[in-house]
Amino acid sequence: MTEPKDILLEIKNLKTYFYLDEGIVKAVEGADLIVPRGGTIGVVGESGCGKSMTALALMGLIPSGGHISGHIRLGDLDLVDLPDADYRQVRGGRIAMIFQEPMTALNPVMTIGEQIAEVLRLHKGMDRQGALDRAVSFLDAVHIPSAKRRASDYPHQLSGGMRQRAMIAMALAGEPELLIADEPTTALDVTIQAQIVDLMLELQERTGMAMQFISHNLGLVSELADVVVVMYAGAIVEMAPASEIFENPRHPYTIGLMTTLPDLARRVARLPTIPGMVPDPRKPMVGCRFAPRCGLADDQCRTSEPALSCLKPDHQVACYKAQAQ
Repeated sequence: MTEPKDILLEIKNLKTYFYLDEGIVKAVEGADLIVPRGGTIGVVGESGCGKSMTALALMGLIPSGGHISGHIRLGDLDLVDLPDADYRQVRGGRIAMIFQEPMTALNPVMTIGEQIAEVLRLHKGMDRQGALDRAVSFLDAVHIPSAKRRASDYPHQLSGGMRQRAMIAMALAGEPELLIADEPTTALDVTIQAQIVDLMLELQERTGMAMQFISHNLGLVSELADVVVVMYAGAIVEMAPASEIFENPRHPYTIGLMTTLPDLARRVARLPTIPGMVPDPRKPMVGCRFAPRCGLADDQCRTSEPALSCLKPDHQVACYKAQAQ
């Protein structure tokens, strides 16, 4: 049980809805989550499950037309309905985010050094030259060679791995309490992926920041996370310590995800897949949202949505068929 003094971020009944002409899109539906100080939460699930939208809600970057309700408490500060001027001090300062594709997140007409320096001027009150000098030290900290020269480069002049390192440097410049990493290694080859993961662990150990790591890659999540959150169709369906969830998954969806992992001890011509499709978030959902794809579903599952409840201490599952083991 996490003590209140050890809680950095607490999310209660977070809902993110988009009101469109064709209907209401319920991107996130009632998420509850705690991130402890210095801890790492891994968030997994298929595309469209609400992982990234939850992160954008924390950053105050929900796209136009979106509406957030519930509570997002960072320390003693409630972020829901926080005025934009105050949120700008939180974003990049107390919470920072590494985006999936740095070329779309970095400014193409500013040098890498200038972009990091901008964070330092805004959140640390540094003058321009001091901020530029300090930006070089952040590039050096993320192991970019010839950091002083690279600080004068534009994003297109860097490789994919270097751009991702530069984005990490920019995120760390504000000395955040929480770093959100949204698929930070997806576009990189496996060697660079490993280097980025090692770098993030090294920086976390050095700074003591908490991390929320969002990924499709269950292997990476198993290396990084203390606790794993499994999301499906906008809701959390299972949550447990990483060792527990990988050794003893209880929700049929989580079990399905685990069986799709390659296993050298299980040689098959084709990897298993989860049958069916993720439900359309614009259409009303009745019962368990995974029921149409679940081989265990019965009438109760199809008519009544299961609540996220404890099977045992620290292991929560939203499933009528899950049993503690």
